[in-house]
Amino acid sequence: MGHVGFTELRRNLAEHLDRVESDRVELVVSRRRHEDLAIIPLAELESLRETVHLLSTPTNAARLREGVSQLDAGGGLERSLIEE
Repeated sequence: MGHVGFTELRRNLAEHLDRVESDRVELVVSRRRHEDLAIIPLAELESLRETVHLLSTPTNAARLREGVSQLDAGGGLERSLIEE
């Protein structure tokens, strides 16, 4: 995770955004007398939101954990995707 001050971010905005995009790592922006902010790729934010949604109910979270446990124990079948 990178850290940058607001002035530096403004000075080299394109460079910082390109690094966030290519490295897939969030960038924390510090501002005086304000809360720090994070810049992350949109796909990462959507993935985090989906994970929170999937784990939001205890029943669904338990099902997912059970599935992971089964795969870790060697269960499951590998299948090929059907390409059209």
